[in-house]
Amino acid sequence: MSDHDIATSAGPAWLGGVRDSLPLLSGYIPVAVSFGLVATQAGFSSLETLAISGLIYAGASQFVFVGMVASGAPLWLAVAMTLLINLRHVVYAPNLAPWLPPSRWWPWLMHGLTDQVFALAHARLPQLAERQRVGWFCGAALLAWLSWIAGSLLGALAGEWLMAQWPLLGEVMPFALPALFLVLVVPRFTSPRWALALCVCIAAALAFTLGGLANVGIPLAAALGGLCFFTLRAPRLPGGQR
Repeated sequence: MSDHDIATSAGPAWLGGVRDSLPLLSGYIPVAVSFGLVATQAGFSSLETLAISGLIYAGASQFVFVGMVASGAPLWLAVAMTLLINLRHVVYAPNLAPWLPPSRWWPWLMHGLTDQVFALAHARLPQLAERQRVGWFCGAALLAWLSWIAGSLLGALAGEWLMAQWPLLGEVMPFALPALFLVLVVPRFTSPRWALALCVCIAAALAFTLGGLANVGIPLAAALGGLCFFTLRAPRLPGGQR
C-alpha cells in the first residue's frame, strides 16, 4: 500500500475524497468566477446565476445556456444544446460502473460527476476498499460542487471589481480549466494503447473545433477515443494477463 493509500485510509472516506479533490479547485474557481461575471453581464441576477451553477452544474454548457438565452434563442433550443454537450456522460458512466458498490445514494451523487471528478474517480476508486467508495466520492464531488457555486457567486457579485483590480486575471482565467485537464490527462499515457486512444480523441476534438463543430465535437471525440481504445487489443502477458 502506498503512502497515499495509507493517508486516505487513516481517516474517514469522505475526508480522503475532499483531500484528493483539493487540486481541482485551482481550475474550478477561476472558471466559475468567469461564469458568474458573464452571467451577470448577460442580464442574469446573482440568484439566477447561483441557481444555474447549483442545478445545471455543467461548466461549458452553462456558458452556452446563458449565451443562448441572452441572445433570445428559444428555451427549448438552449436546453437541447446543453443536453447535447453533456452527452459525454454517456461515456463516463460505463467506465465507473465496475467500481460502484450498491447504494441508494448513487443517483443523487451522480449530479456531482464532472469531467475532472470522473478522471479523479477513475484513478482512485479502484484503489479504495468497496466500503470507502461512496464516502470518498461524496467528499470529492461535494467539494467540487460547492467550490463551483462559490466561485460563480463571487464572479456575480465582485467579478467586475476583480477584473478592474487585476486586469491580468482576464487573460489567465481562460487557461485554468485547460491546464487542469492536461494535468489529469497526461498521467494516462501509460501504454501505447492509452496513448493512441488519447491522441485520437485530442486530434478529433481539434478537428471538430476547427471545423466549427466545437459543441458536438466533445461527445464525438470522446466516442472516437473510446472506440479506438476498445478496438485495439492490449498485448497478452505471460499467464494470460493483459
